[in-house]
Amino acid sequence: MSIKSYVYPPEIKIAFIMTSMKTYFKGPGESEITTNVICPVCETAGVKPFWDLGAYSFKKCLRCGHVYQNPRPRPADLINRYDDDYKTYEVENADNFFNLMQLGLEDVGFSHVEASLPGEKRFLDIGCATGKLVSHLQTRGWQALGTEVCAASAAYGRMHRGVTILEGTLDQLNLEQNSFDLVHSSHVIEHVPEPGEFLEEIFRIIKPGGHFICVTPNIASFQARFYRREWRSAIADHVHLFSVANLKKLMTRTGFVILRQGTWGGIPKGGAPDLIKKVMDRGAKRFGFGDVMILLGKKPD
Repeated sequence: MSIKSYVYPPEIKIAFIMTSMKTYFKGPGESEITTNVICPVCETAGVKPFWDLGAYSFKKCLRCGHVYQNPRPRPADLINRYDDDYKTYEVENADNFFNLMQLGLEDVGFSHVEASLPGEKRFLDIGCATGKLVSHLQTRGWQALGTEVCAASAAYGRMHRGVTILEGTLDQLNLEQNSFDLVHSSHVIEHVPEPGEFLEEIFRIIKPGGHFICVTPNIASFQARFYRREWRSAIADHVHLFSVANLKKLMTRTGFVILRQGTWGGIPKGGAPDLIKKVMDRGAKRFGFGDVMILLGKKPD
């Protein structure tokens, strides 16, 4: 019996919805302009309605099943949403996000990748917020820096963590080719208007034999299928919602070899008794229906 076909008892549905809280987002501004786009995974235009949330909507590609906003806000309008409010949110949640990132990194064998790199190691965190992960890796001997589109978050990281954070989108920074041993991107690709071009630029700046770690919400998760438009990641700032299969397709087409993958998050915190949550969280890791996915890719030597 599939998740899609199961009819949940009303009391369970209500309990789960009460604990389903949207991720922080700014939402569309009155002056924003949207444009029609094609699917970045299979590059076709055919779509069908998926989730209508009023001020924005998600469509589903008729060919590959990728879910994305269409029409979509202009890139500049999306970037303008990351202001002082976003910085405050990142500062207040930095420790929690950092702990989750560490768990995800270990799930895909970060420590083994780190140990395999002799001498000076270069690390880039794309969308590093206030730079907590950048700071942590510096203490582990990495030459680490970050990028961030929110000027307030970048300034906070430079001032309070003493790290190097470059402001702007990755394509604006013109970083040196073949210059990083490891590039990390956590909860960024779903915000990027053209994820294919984003991955191509990451591939360009990674050294041959270097690695890329990508973390993003999983549209094929139990939570996404259960909550649907109430899912916490169905927000205005997420212009793409990937499944593991479609993100792997895009990364592979770019040239990456996928080494490891994983998911986590079976039920939201407070969404069920502790025992049930524990079982679901373990199942999400083992069977791949978790709310968040992580992929480890390698650029061939």
